[in-house]
Amino acid sequence: MRKLTILGATGSIGDSTFKVLEQNREHYSVVALVAGHNVEKMRQLCLKWKPQYAVMASDDAARALKLALAGESLTIDVLSGVDAMCQMAALEDVDTVMAAIVGAAGLLPTMAAVKAGKRVLLANKEALVMSGQLFIDAVAKYGAELMPVDSEHNAIFQCLPVEAQTELGRCDLEKQGISHILLTGSGGPFRYSDIASLEQVTPEQAIAHPNWSMGPKISVDSATMMNKGLEFIEAKWLFNTRREQLKVLIHPQSVIHSMVQYRDGSVLAQMGEPDMATPIALTLSYPERITAGVAPLDFTQVGELTFLQPDYERYPCLKLAIDACFEGQHATTALNAANEVAVQAFLDRKLAFTDIARINEQVTERICASRGQGQCDSLESILELDSMARAFAIETMNGRTL
Repeated sequence: MRKLTILGATGSIGDSTFKVLEQNREHYSVVALVAGHNVEKMRQLCLKWKPQYAVMASDDAARALKLALAGESLTIDVLSGVDAMCQMAALEDVDTVMAAIVGAAGLLPTMAAVKAGKRVLLANKEALVMSGQLFIDAVAKYGAELMPVDSEHNAIFQCLPVEAQTELGRCDLEKQGISHILLTGSGGPFRYSDIASLEQVTPEQAIAHPNWSMGPKISVDSATMMNKGLEFIEAKWLFNTRREQLKVLIHPQSVIHSMVQYRDGSVLAQMGEPDMATPIALTLSYPERITAGVAPLDFTQVGELTFLQPDYERYPCLKLAIDACFEGQHATTALNAANEVAVQAFLDRKLAFTDIARINEQVTERICASRGQGQCDSLESILELDSMARAFAIETMNGRTL
């Protein structure tokens, strides 16, 4: 029986994880749940899954959870803060950690799981976007087992030879006969919209993804295709790619989740319904397969599968991310930080949709100009750079130099 800590238990990835666990209760036990501020949802999860530990982001949320659980016949230690999250990720009794805290907040707990040598189900792409080589080196040093959860990276993983699957971060694609990795994305809700109309996009429109059910931040990132840009950076580190080995394709139907193209002309594609339970099930059970609670594809109902080249005028955030990927760690860390600030401002109706890309570009350029390659050789230096980029983003928005 695998014993789990779930980081980001109340989010959309958490929901999909519990969907899989529900189908396979005899094989998995939940030891610890970690969440942000959603006390009521955490209360419900505690009642159903009866973990030993529950961690909230703040002291106030933890106190509210304790009150909510008072009177229930449960023995659950309720804790709070980043240190407690890291402790849950490194618990001796736990062998598997679902790393699904959204954004930079997930970096430290995810790294704690890596340093404890756990099987890390990586749904927090920002961990690799922000710490890249540092993260990959830690996986090797501490003997962690890295399993990609993002549907695209999980699809690529499934299409790789076993030798590459077991050497993530250090695999040699050329040696394995691989010419290209084809990273697919739906293009979001505005792939056919008039570009001039994007300035008027509302948060409600941006989070209404046509294919996937995701949280608001990731949904906005999908609409700008920053999500695909972050996935490009993550893929670079996971699969040890050179720039020319990694391509992005828009695939509106989200049936093919990504592909691997081999030297002999063969292309292997992983297909399935757009449901995160499928990749989560594989990461939990690898190398075996378990029931995910997802219906198989009905090919008589799939219809046409289409593919488009990404238009960088429509998706400037994607181009920013691809360029930052090969500029260096300082650039990807700055871009991720600026984007988190800008997306939240957009969701709060303080920023236009098209200004997200402008904020991201200005902050990344400022960081690159001021620091050059900089020093990103420790978590402390990375977090310092992250804070600096966030401050620059707020300063840029307040000055409205867009």
